[in-house]
Parts: sequence; structure tokens; C-alpha cells
Amino acid sequence: MGERLPTERLEARPLSNESVPAWLQLHQAVEHVDDTGEHLDAGDLTEVLADPKLDPERDSLGLWDGPHLVAYAVLHTPHGAVDAARFSADAAVHPDWRRRGIGTRLVTWLEDRAQVRHALDGELSKLPGELLLNGMADQRDLAELAERRGFTPCRWWFDMKQSLAGSRPEPRPAPEGTRIVPFDASYAEATRLAHNDAFRDHWNFTVLDETDWRTWVIGAGTFQPAMSRLLVAGDEVAAYLLVEESAAETAATGSRDCHVAYLGTRRAFRGRGAAPALLRDVLGAARDAGYDTVSLTVDTANPSGALGFYEDTGFAVERRSVTYARDLAAARPPAE
Repeated sequence: MGERLPTERLEARPLSNESVPAWLQLHQAVEHVDDTGEHLDAGDLTEVLADPKLDPERDSLGLWDGPHLVAYAVLHTPHGAVDAARFSADAAVHPDWRRRGIGTRLVTWLEDRAQVRHALDGELSKLPGELLLNGMADQRDLAELAERRGFTPCRWWFDMKQSLAGSRPEPRPAPEGTRIVPFDASYAEATRLAHNDAFRDHWNFTVLDETDWRTWVIGAGTFQPAMSRLLVAGDEVAAYLLVEESAAETAATGSRDCHVAYLGTRRAFRGRGAAPALLRDVLGAARDAGYDTVSLTVDTANPSGALGFYEDTGFAVERRSVTYARDLAAARPPAE
């Protein structure tokens, strides 16, 4: 980057579609150093800015050294929150610019923006507010920043993966009275309703309305409907497994991965083998379709016992990440 500006002279402006090339370069630099495993392309970042519930002018911040984006933050508002309004932050600092106070500047901005968003929303303001930061479990600089700013670890996540190099897995029969079918647009609403029922007892659950479902799930550029599976009982979706595939990851790693983005079972159908049947079906279909691996992310405290289920199914931990939380009503630490 050449001679760097003093951090106080970095230009602050919101992210926009014009920012995407520089934003992508920053993402790639962070992944290279932090080994996040998150490979994105320009389309992925454009989708973030196109979220109809995001106001990029107010909910994003970029810090620039001329044409170079050296840090950014995006605040996502938890529309549909049930027990707490947990605002999620997506933020990063270029590795060459770390330990110069930029992370603190981003977190302070996120705290300010989350408090404003929380106070002005008639529904969310009725709930306790929190700000969440996410990062790799071994990312020491983030852990130190989180501690200084009053955040505490609240959730741990495992990225798990299984190779498809072996023999095709034996299928599991669908539970009695149900059948497995590929995802079809005619089931889109029934699947959304199943998702909201399946995850309502999970941490940080938010009700996904039709806009969220279309934006982040079935309308996402990575969504693979042909590889996704539904377990149906009559006209009802009893369980579902929705698959994503990242072209950016394939290009970066040379390996084609079938990512299980969502796997859920309606509460009334739990304990009948719905998830094993869906997962076995997708493992076999992914192998037949030429994928090299199947991956997923699991909350280690998932109340359904998902971690043990995935381990028993042959998945192994590849990366560990952590979520830090801070109560928006708590007093802030003194300025550094």
C-alpha cells in the first residue's frame, strides 16, 4: 500500500456498489492471514448491500486510505427478534493496519449505531439489546479487543466437513408417512414456516419473514435448489435441508463443496429420523454430482444435540469460531 496515512486521517464513508472491488480485496487479505475459510466474490458482497432491510448509508462504514479500503463494518438489525435484539456486526481490519486503534474505532461506531437502531425501532426497543462480534476462536487480537470493550464470549461454533471420497453412503428410509423430495419453489412458503418452527427454541432465533427468506435463503446466489431436500407429510414440510455452493470457494481451493446451510425439523416430527434421512440422501446425491466434500456449521450448544449427530455421521471439525456479546444498556469502558 505504500506509505500509510495516520489512522485519524483515514477517510470514513459508507460502503456502496462502487466499494465492492476494494471490499473484496480486503476480504481476501483477511482470509489469507486469519484462515477464516470464508471465500467470497463480488456478487456475494453486492447481495449484502442489496438487502432491502439494510440501509448502507447509515448501517455501513468504510475506512479508506486513498483507493484502498483498510477496514469496514456493517451492522445487521435483527428484525423478527423474539427474546433479545441481538445486532450482528460484520467487520474487519486489513492485517497490515491492525493494532493501531482501528478495531476500537469500528466497534465504537457499531455500538453507537446499534443503540440508535435499537431505540428507534418500536418492536426491538421492547427487548433487551445486544451487540454481537464474530471471529475465529484463535484470533487473539479480536479476543483482546472484545474484552477491552466489555464483550464476553457467549457462543462457540464448529465448521465441520466430510470427504466424499469413499463409497456412497447407505440411504436412510424416510419416517413413516413422509417422503423425501427435491426442493421446489411451490414449497418455498411451507419451508419458511417449517424453518421458523424448527428453530424457535434455538439461541438468537429471529422469525424470518418472506423478505428475509427470499433475500438470504432461496434468493441467495449460492442457493442450490436441485441439491436441496424436503421431507414432506401431505402438504406440510416436516423437515428440510437446504444446500449452498460457493463458486468463490471452489476457485480458491480447487475443491467443490456442498454446504449444508440449513437443516431443521419441525418440533412435532423430531425423534423420528428426519434429519438422518435427509442428510444421507444429500450425501449420496452430492457424491453422485461430483462434489468433493460436504460441510456445515454447528452451534456447539445446539439444544437438539446436533453436534453429536454430525460427529456420528462422519463430520470432523475443521475450524472453530466464537461469538462475543455486549449488553447495549451496559456502561461502556473508558475511551482508549
